[in-house]
Amino acid sequence: MSGHSKWSTIKHKKAQTDARRGAVYTKLAKEIQIAAREGGGDPDVNFGLRLAVDRAKAANMPSSNIARAIKRGTGEDRDAAIMEKIHYEGYAPHGVAVILNCITDNRNRTVADIRHVLSKHGGTMGQEGSVSWQFTRKSFFNIPCGNHTFDDLFEIAIETGADDVVEEEEFFEIVGPVEIFKKIHDRLKEAAIIPEASGLRMDPNQEVELNLEDTLQVMKTIDILEELDDIQEVYSNLKISDEALEGLG
Repeated sequence: MSGHSKWSTIKHKKAQTDARRGAVYTKLAKEIQIAAREGGGDPDVNFGLRLAVDRAKAANMPSSNIARAIKRGTGEDRDAAIMEKIHYEGYAPHGVAVILNCITDNRNRTVADIRHVLSKHGGTMGQEGSVSWQFTRKSFFNIPCGNHTFDDLFEIAIETGADDVVEEEEFFEIVGPVEIFKKIHDRLKEAAIIPEASGLRMDPNQEVELNLEDTLQVMKTIDILEELDDIQEVYSNLKISDEALEGLG
C-alpha cells in the first residue's frame, strides 16, 4: 500500500468517525455556503454545489442544515457571516510540508490558530508557494467494496483517462487528473456506482520518510490542525509506514 493510499485510508475512516459524532457538519455547511455563493443555489446547475450537497447527504447531514447553508451562500440569509476560501502553507515538525485549505469568516483568527498549533509542535508557517510546488492536485473517488469489482472500476478508469485504481481494505479508489473529475463522476453515475467520498486533493510528488516516533508526532500535529473549525483539509508529504499506521490505534 502506498503512502498516498495510507493517507486515503486514514481520511476515509476519520470521515466516518466525524460523521457519526456530527463534528463534520460545520465544515460541510461552509463548503455548501461557498459553493452556493460562487455558482448559485441550484444543485442541478451548480456542479460544485451538487458535489458539496452529495457529501453532506453521505454524512447524513439533515436536509434543513443543507437548505440553511445554501441560503447563507446565496444571500437569502442576510445575517450570515461572509465566508472566504484561503489556503496556507508551512511545515509540520521535522520539515514535513503541509498545505492547509480553509474556509473562514475571520482570516486573522484562522492564521493565528494555525501558527499557534504549528509553533507549539515544532513547525512553522511558510510563504505562499513555499511548499505547494511539491504537490499535484488530483481527483479521487472512493467506492465501497462489495458491490463492485476491481475490473468494473478499472474499465471505467481506462475509459475516462484516470491514472489509477487502488484497492484498499474497505473501498476502491479511482485517482485521476483534476480536469477529468466531472467525466469520471458522470461515468460512475451512468454505471449506477455511488462513491462514498469524492473530490479534489493535493498529492505529494515525493514523500518524506521519518522514524516511527517522529512520524507519529507529525501525524498527531496534523490531527490537531484538522480539529480547528476553519480548516477543511490538511495535506502533507509524510510517508506513513505500516508500523505508524498501527500506532495510530
